[in-house]
This record gives sequence, structure tokens and C-alpha cells, in this order.
Amino acid sequence: MSEFRDQVVLITGATGGLGEIVTRQFLDAGAHIVGVATEWPSTPDSQRVTALNLDLVDPAQCRQAVTETLSRHKRIDHLIHLVGGYASGMTIAETTDEVWQNMMAINLNSTFNLSREVLPQMLKQKRGRIIAIGSKAGRNPVPSLGAYHVSKAAMHALVRSIASECKGTGVTANVILPSIINTASNRASMPNADHGKWVRPSAIAHLIRYLASDSASEINGSLIPIYGQV
Repeated sequence: MSEFRDQVVLITGATGGLGEIVTRQFLDAGAHIVGVATEWPSTPDSQRVTALNLDLVDPAQCRQAVTETLSRHKRIDHLIHLVGGYASGMTIAETTDEVWQNMMAINLNSTFNLSREVLPQMLKQKRGRIIAIGSKAGRNPVPSLGAYHVSKAAMHALVRSIASECKGTGVTANVILPSIINTASNRASMPNADHGKWVRPSAIAHLIRYLASDSASEINGSLIPIYGQV
């Protein structure tokens, strides 16, 4: 399969439960992958995967991710931004400065910093895809998730702003809104939940692949729900 043959895909959170599936999917479709994670447990098994150990809370390391990708491949066709943070159990009145700033840094600021760096190259190419993982909670707030909810809602607005600015350029930007993703880490943190109702990572990966394809060139500025049965 070669739908994305020789295209360059920058994937954040590449070693996570969703990231591993997305990375393999684009790799199998012929792409070159630059995967970002805070830690890679092992060396990638393909020469078409470049592993970067970076913490995207730091704006300088966001710039480094893009700089190293362009240095190696001279182009970026897709930014697949899977990294995000989660905090719960605190009302707004109980939320500390540290929790608030951390949610903004990882959910909103990382998206801004990465997008700002990739956009000049994508606009120069007259083609590119920015696909970010948002959250159902960013659209439908629930109690005790205030900092998380606000950071995701702000990220949704940011990506829609990018989409508006990029109309007619060949660059699109969209957000996928999952509910709870059925990953090993989420199952471990909520062992008594009905995991069968959660969203399968493979379903999100297939949606990402479609949004990155030429067939989805007219989808821009969308917040796309994928809630499973939650």
C-alpha cells in the first residue's frame, strides 16, 4: 500500500496507545515518519522512522521537532498531533496554578507552537494537513474537569482559526473529538469501567488517515466527534 508514499508525517505522542497504531498505519502506507515522544522504549524497527525524544511542553523543543524534521526531509506533509494532558478531580475553585498552566501548556500551547512552525513550510508547498486530537469534554464540559476542558476548547478554537486562515491554500486543519480512548493506560486507570463502550484507537487512526488523504481536501476547520458509546 503506497497512498502516502514518500510523504513526511510528523507524529507527536508516537509511542502511546494511539500513536503506535497511527505510526504503523502511515508507515505501511509508504510514508516517512518523524515520531516525537518523551521517551522511546526501543529503537524503531524501520529506517523510515526517526525517533525524537522531546518534551512538547517546552516551546523550544516544539521548534526542535519541526527543525529536525525539515533538516532531514526538507518538507512536512502532515502534522498529526496526538499529545495531550489530562487532569481531573478539581473544581475551578480548587484548581492550582500548576495544574492550570500545565493543561494549557500541553493541550493548547504545544498545538500553537508546532502549528506555527510547520505552517510556513506547508503554505510554501501549497499542501499540508494539521490533524489534532481534541476531546469530547472540550465541547461538553462536565464537573471537576475545568482546566482540561478549557485547554481543549481553546485548542479547538486555535485549529479552527488556522483552518480559516488557510482556506484556498491547499492546507487544512481539523480536530478529532474522541470520548475515552480504549488504551491500556486508560483501562488501568479505570478498571471498573465498561471498556467496550470506549473508542477503539484503530477507529481514530482510520479517521486520521482519511483526513490526511487527498479525498478529504475539502474538510477544513471541522470538529469531528468519535464518541463510541460513551
